[in-house]
Amino acid sequence: MEEIQIESTSTEVKEQPETSKKSSSTWAIIIAVLFIGLIIAGIVILSNQPQEVTSKVRDIFIILLAVEMFIIGVALIVLIIQLASLSNLLQNEVKPILDSTTETVNDLKGTVKFLSDNVTEPVIKLYQSMAGINRLLQMFKIKK
Repeated sequence: MEEIQIESTSTEVKEQPETSKKSSSTWAIIIAVLFIGLIIAGIVILSNQPQEVTSKVRDIFIILLAVEMFIIGVALIVLIIQLASLSNLLQNEVKPILDSTTETVNDLKGTVKFLSDNVTEPVIKLYQSMAGINRLLQMFKIKK
């Protein structure tokens, strides 16, 4: 009985993230629809106002757009500086590490080749000769 309860609890835990994703996407859609509705309502209300009110609202939006463009420009400058910093990091720190790693791997290849030629092959040849002698002795029935 305890195992069944544990399994049902783990199933409920797995379902909660999916439910929260659905809930958050539903809220995002509701907020977007309300925002668009408010924009449309504002346009309708402004179209019925005198020209003086409409021109003031227009001027405020122009100022807000100018501030937004300034903020976007600053963000682009920061982004360019960060890209330059990343490029510098890759050239001056990561590339030497990769070069050093490549050199180390090549040294290891040479060491493995040396060990293979000078240690492993003679041992294999010795065991090969001993197996041949052992088989020869078995053929002449000197050794069982």
